[in-house]
This record gives sequence, structure tokens and C-alpha cells, in this order.
Amino acid sequence: MAVILDGKALAAEKMAALKGRVDRLRNRGREVCLAVILVGENPASQVYVRNKNKACSELGIRSETVLLPAETTQEALEAEILRLNGDDAVNGILVQLPLPPHLNEAKALGLIAPEKDVDGFHVVNAGKLFTGQSGMAACTPKGIIALLKAYQVPLSGKEAVIVGRSNIVGKPIAMLLLNENCTVTICHSHTQALSTHTRRADILVAAVGKPKFFTADMVKPGAAVVDVGINRVDGRVVGDVDFDSVAPLAGYISPVPGGVGKMTICMLMENTVEAAERKEKA
Repeated sequence: MAVILDGKALAAEKMAALKGRVDRLRNRGREVCLAVILVGENPASQVYVRNKNKACSELGIRSETVLLPAETTQEALEAEILRLNGDDAVNGILVQLPLPPHLNEAKALGLIAPEKDVDGFHVVNAGKLFTGQSGMAACTPKGIIALLKAYQVPLSGKEAVIVGRSNIVGKPIAMLLLNENCTVTICHSHTQALSTHTRRADILVAAVGKPKFFTADMVKPGAAVVDVGINRVDGRVVGDVDFDSVAPLAGYISPVPGGVGKMTICMLMENTVEAAERKEKA
């Protein structure tokens, strides 16, 4: 049976350490602040924002939520981002995705000051990751690396296969794994004979948004399987991996819930604290 990559436990441990860092900043007169812009009333987005606010509260980080109506114009959204850029008390800015379809997501994200881009989506931070420089890394990929390292999963020289090529997960986790000296393959909806790639993987990252898509016959025995999927099926949250069939075969596996999702929020908090620490040193 696979070792469970317990993101819930690791996140709790890291959150405790982060609280100490927040307390030390406060003792030096530096309050940490995360600002979240939420446009419209997407129920899933509202849940995510509540979870972020809860995590901020646990750490003593001040959270500012800017609620904008669904019909908000691009100009009004950009004005809020620029306002937060100019607010010296705000360390991190996050625009909750997805935005309503009439808004230009790339343009909005591109306006966030790179040093306050705690989601790691700005082209400057993406470029730094691509070129191996220090910058803000996207939260889910950063959390995946932290989880693999915490459980001492061998990375250097290993075959890593990522299924999914989004800017949020697929591309940045590919770069982070490359930085750990993995040999990386990115698969996607046009990949032919997908299983021939996934069965080669020492590390398999599943990020396709299809419930229980990855079955035991697609996984190499002993592989580390990281499930990024969050799907609702009959009122239950399940991942992209068929946990029951894959867990007896894999060497390591992250559960859903309780795996990568917990680490994503934790890494958002870590990015926010790091932004505050960097600003203090500047």
C-alpha cells in the first residue's frame, strides 16, 4: 500500500511555523496583509476566498476582501488592482479566478505588482521560474514540491510526467521538477497513447479535472502519484486518480481531499509572509 502524502498534516506543521514568522514581523511593527479581489458570486470562488480568509485569521494576517459585482468593467477591476498596488500596507494581491467571461484575465493579472503577486501568475514571476531565478512560485506547484520533499520522494534523475498544461499547475510544476533535476514530460488533450507516458513515470502529476480518470493500469508500480484534481461526484469530492485502485500499486499517493489542496492554501500564506519579509529588508 502506498505511503499517503498527507497534505493536511504537512500544511498544519508549516502553518505553525508561519505563525511564528508573522508574530516576529508584528513584534517589529510590520503587519502582514493579503488583499483578495472577488468578482461576481461564483459559489466555488466564494468557498476558496472563505478558506483563504480563515487561513489568514489563523496566522494573524490581515485579510482584505474586495467584492465587485459580476458586471464590473475591466476599467473598474484594473482601478482596484492599481489601488492595492499603491497601498503600502498590502503585501499580497490575489485576483480570484475564474473571472466573468467579459473580463480580460491576462491583462488584469499583468497589472499586479510582481512583488505582490502571491499567486505567482505574473509574467515576471513566471519568467523568473522559467529562467531559474528567485521569485514568487505558483502556490499549487510549490505545494506539490514541498509535499514530495517532506516525504523524501526521490526526485533527481527521475522521470516525471505531468498530465495537464495549464499556466496555474502544469507548466509551473514542470519547471519546478526540472529545477529538481527530473526528466519531465508534459502530456495534454492532444497526447497520443497517454498510458505509454504515464506508465513510465516515477512521479505522476494528475491535473486534468476528470474524476477518477487515472486507473491502476496507467501507473508504474512504486510511482509517486500526485492528484491535483478536485471534482464533485454525487456530493463527494474526488480526485483525478482512482484512489482505491491506484493506492495498492503506487509507492506514494496524495489523497483528495487532504492532499494538494491543503498545501495550496498554505503556500499562498507562505508567499504572502515572504513578500512581507522581503519588503522589510528592501
